Amino acid sequence: MKKILAITLICLVLLGSMVGCSRNDENTLYFLNFKPESAAAYNKIAAKYKEETGKTLRVVTAASGTYEQTLKSEISKSDAPVLFQLNGVIGYNAWKDYCKDLSDTEIYKHLSDPQLAISSGEGVYGIPAVVEGYGIIYNKEITDRYFALTNRATKYASMDEIRSFEALSAMVRDMTAHKDELGIRGVFAATSLKSGEDWRFQTHLANLPIYYEFEKGNIDISRDDISEVDFSYNTHYKQLFDLYLNNSTTDPKLLGSKQVADSMAEFALGQCAMVQNGNWAWSQIQGVNGNTVKSENIKFLPIYIGAEGENTQGLCVGTENYFAINAKATPEKQKLAEDFLAWLYTSESGKDLVTNELGFIAPYDTFEEDEAPSDPLGKEVYEWMNKDGVNTVPWVFSIFPSQNFKSDFGAALLQYAQGNKEWSEVVSLFKTRWKEESA
Repeated sequence: MKKILAITLICLVLLGSMVGCSRNDENTLYFLNFKPESAAAYNKIAAKYKEETGKTLRVVTAASGTYEQTLKSEISKSDAPVLFQLNGVIGYNAWKDYCKDLSDTEIYKHLSDPQLAISSGEGVYGIPAVVEGYGIIYNKEITDRYFALTNRATKYASMDEIRSFEALSAMVRDMTAHKDELGIRGVFAATSLKSGEDWRFQTHLANLPIYYEFEKGNIDISRDDISEVDFSYNTHYKQLFDLYLNNSTTDPKLLGSKQVADSMAEFALGQCAMVQNGNWAWSQIQGVNGNTVKSENIKFLPIYIGAEGENTQGLCVGTENYFAINAKATPEKQKLAEDFLAWLYTSESGKDLVTNELGFIAPYDTFEEDEAPSDPLGKEVYEWMNKDGVNTVPWVFSIFPSQNFKSDFGAALLQYAQGNKEWSEVVSLFKTRWKEESA
């Protein structure tokens, strides 16, 4: 009898635990996070969410480089992630069967630029967690020094008037003529073209001509099956690339040894006035020993290539970090995920955590100017995103066919810069390798 009673009691306890877990599970949201560097911040978010709503956010973070493998394993389980992440259009196409349409959610209605979402047809399947931006970073102290010259050859009086490639080119060439008076070695930092260090040009700069080609051709940039491109804006790319090469701190023949860190050090030490990079570069600038650039003088200019209508162009803004909700989860679980995202990006507590713990630039109209990131380049991206009459350029490079394609293009750019390849050969390689890698 004692054994039977003991077994009965154990069963009752286990049953009670199962019921308790079941009840608790109704208010538990499983989130699979793909950024290990954000794990600690999401744990703080989970604690605050529990405190304010009584609901549990269970955060599981995949080890670095294993996210797709982890998601593949977890998504097939009975207790699958309800909230997970996509790395862009390529990721969406791999997981689209598991992506719920988010077009009617509260969080999507607050998205400051609908172009930032992953869309297909009339549906919205990926909501950006964060945005980053890149363009031409400039040192306002040096450009102001240029505008103060009485013998300058241009009519421009401030950077507010530089709104086209024509204006940028005229200013840069004249700054080069006055570089000794300005105390710089060159207008632009070194165009880093060492293998593995050339992403600013084989990817980020190449984003512009492909964006304009797709826009002119009414090509849906959410597709990942574009098998051929014309590279019709290649001359636009070339004229800005040439401007970088010919008005730089470094002889083009030496660029095969230059790294991004070299370029950022030149900018931080005041040896140049401009460098192409993104808001993530602030930590590099700030960390250079002997840095002379004051934070209040670090500004952004869009990357102008001479395309029609570029006077309304803003920075290149995008992300590789999207939230998706599991389409195969129960409606109750899906609602839990929607409520969590709304809390994170609209509540005072959530917004504070997004800005100060995750360090995100949030692309939602619920964030006021004083809730923007505190670093100078983050502030600049936020301000450019919210300028009236300015259109941001999406990150089209997320659909470039492969890393092999980008690496081969970068190698060709180096050969061109060193005088070992004609531009027509670079263009031919770009189109051929795109087609080959797409196939």
